Amino acid sequence: MQPHELSLAAAADAIRARRLSPVELVDSVLDRIEQVEPQLGAYVTVTTERARRSARAAEREAVAGQFRGPLHGIPMGMKDLIDVAGLATTASSRVRSGHHADEDSTVAARLAAAGAVLVGKTHTHEFAYGLTTPQTHNARDRSRTAGGSSGGSAVAVAAGAAGFALGTDTGGSIRVPAALNGIVGLKPTYGLVPRHGVTALSWSLDHVGPLTRTVEDAALVLPTLAGPDPRDPASLATPLAEHLPPSGTDLTGLRVGVPRNYFFDRIDPDVEAAVRSAVDQLEALGARLVEVEIPMARYIQATHWGLMVPEATAYHEQTLRTVPDHYGDDVRILLEAGALMPAGDYLRAQRARTLMRQEWGRLLAEVDVIAAPTVPMTAVPAGQETVAWPDGTVEGVSDAYVRLCAPANVTGLPSLSIPVGHDRAGMPIGMQLLARPLGEPLLLRAGHAYEQSAPARALTPVAGCGRVGEASVSRAR
Repeated sequence: MQPHELSLAAAADAIRARRLSPVELVDSVLDRIEQVEPQLGAYVTVTTERARRSARAAEREAVAGQFRGPLHGIPMGMKDLIDVAGLATTASSRVRSGHHADEDSTVAARLAAAGAVLVGKTHTHEFAYGLTTPQTHNARDRSRTAGGSSGGSAVAVAAGAAGFALGTDTGGSIRVPAALNGIVGLKPTYGLVPRHGVTALSWSLDHVGPLTRTVEDAALVLPTLAGPDPRDPASLATPLAEHLPPSGTDLTGLRVGVPRNYFFDRIDPDVEAAVRSAVDQLEALGARLVEVEIPMARYIQATHWGLMVPEATAYHEQTLRTVPDHYGDDVRILLEAGALMPAGDYLRAQRARTLMRQEWGRLLAEVDVIAAPTVPMTAVPAGQETVAWPDGTVEGVSDAYVRLCAPANVTGLPSLSIPVGHDRAGMPIGMQLLARPLGEPLLLRAGHAYEQSAPARALTPVAGCGRVGEASVSRAR
């Protein structure tokens, strides 16, 4: 096994035991990037020399017995919405041409202080305004979408081109690509991870979180990211009570809500079968299944769009006036549409969210977690715009991918997506677990127990050679 194939937890153990040096690990990941990047297009910038300097510094500290924690010497990718001092934050847009960050974002600074090693900035949909990442190819099948908008981060992790990566999630942008590429994605409780220095899409819906190979890895990253920051007005002062999941698989006493509506409406049969099988496995581990009704289901999508669209337009108001031609057509049209929304619609969406949070609070007093599909279908061919369901409904692909993820953004609840199988074409299927605010320990406990009872997952193979598509990578020192 090559170092880049190790999970974060395994690599951290090897570094602490002096069986592996940070230099060896980072070099292995950089070699892996050289090997797979032409096929996948996960990175917009690879920070080769910077990463090697950081790895050498981490090695010197390791030799001296100065370990900063489980992220010490671990190579990571950072979604290109997140500021890192001295590097461009392009947001995959010409609007940001020539931009360089003056200082680290809160999360970048915290990860650097924990000893993590940045190997590059990962591709995103322009300003994260979409549930695809056009520059990036699915790690399992290059002809299919990687999902988005944190597609670059997900693909880098799935292919072994990063030990972990950060993404952002406004309507599923961490969990969607995690599900489509067969890895773990965690959207924390709203406000748990500060967003200072992170380009906004919709300030009342945006979250920052990790994409990892395993649930255990996510549990190792989250404590470094979480914690209050006065520079983010939404930052929570309440810390998590726990971080790491227990090592066992006993879920006795855990109440798992299984939705009878909404989450299993209009989904692919393979997805439903895999998720229901995973729910049965939770029951076999001791959990008690409880059938639940999702409240206010008919208002979820309208509320999500009613919040996101006007907030995104407000953020881009100045540049939309001065350089509208610098935006891609799809993003510019959405931003212009937001300018036409009446203020009353936004206020009604805010009111609906308040009611929705109250109803979900009542629901989560009856169960500990809710188990549901992450997305209704696996990765579609790149460029496919719609999906037709057996009942005759035709749905936009992005609308379909956001449909099951949006409730956690509207309510601010934490949500964890874990791999639970594959469809008949071999494409990954994800199940999401949702919990009450600051319920991450419960999510990690349940996800880790399932993961421990499921067959081990190998690194995603990347077939072929040569450059695919038009993804480009710059080299930054």
